[in-house]
Amino acid sequence: MTINELERTATQVRRDIIRMVHGCQSGHPGGSLGATDIVTALYFDQMDIDPANFRMDGNGEDMFFLSNGHISPMLYSIMARRGYFPVSELATFRRLGTRLQGHPTPMEGLPGIRIASGSLGQGLSVACGAAQAKKLNGDKHLVFVLMGDGEQEEGQIWEGAMYAPAKGVDNLVAIIDYNKKQIDGSTDDVMNLGDLRAKYEAFGWNVVEVSGNNMQAVVNTLKFVRENAFQGKPQLILAHTVMGKGVDFMENNHKWHGSAPNDEQAANALSQLTETLGDY
Repeated sequence: MTINELERTATQVRRDIIRMVHGCQSGHPGGSLGATDIVTALYFDQMDIDPANFRMDGNGEDMFFLSNGHISPMLYSIMARRGYFPVSELATFRRLGTRLQGHPTPMEGLPGIRIASGSLGQGLSVACGAAQAKKLNGDKHLVFVLMGDGEQEEGQIWEGAMYAPAKGVDNLVAIIDYNKKQIDGSTDDVMNLGDLRAKYEAFGWNVVEVSGNNMQAVVNTLKFVRENAFQGKPQLILAHTVMGKGVDFMENNHKWHGSAPNDEQAANALSQLTETLGDY
């Protein structure tokens, strides 16, 4: 896709997020809106995937794991519009008995989902295992995992951060959605993360930073990490994003971490997001 096409797709994904969360009056719009550009670029431009022939083992294709599973509206929209399941199914988000639950799970037979996530801190460890399995199988594809910045407060994250460099898992690309907000406030106030770049580099990772809501910069960075894979070290993208990106009253406001907009707020949000691909 061109950068313009990716940006238009991301706008539609943001519309989907607002409508999904508003429709069931439950969910997490803030982080979903902020991480949209990164995951849109992955699925529509950078990852080698085959949605029509999804396989749980991921052999012969790139793999993506969403560790901070509460931002599922973003992932569901992107997966549907990429062809994993019908776009119309987005209307069932968080409805009892449907496949699109608040936190993704493979138990519902949902194409594109390989692990249950939302219990924070586990995704990096899973991605380490998947990437190491690819190396053992001679599969030259990459494994990507997206984590939240508040999620870095989980101890299991740092076990994975230590493991990957120690075992030379150099086909792994971890991404931190660094919006500096979490459910109770700013990350500085809740649990100061310090210098994340220095910490990961001290563990043996190659780290690159990017403006995570600048599509051209995101695409360039994803190309860069692909070109620098298989060189002995795992890679981390520290993506500086804006919580609630695209909706002015949600931007940089931690209160939208897990709050649904009312009718008036949803209409306001949608008026700021130009429809480009057609609503479900």
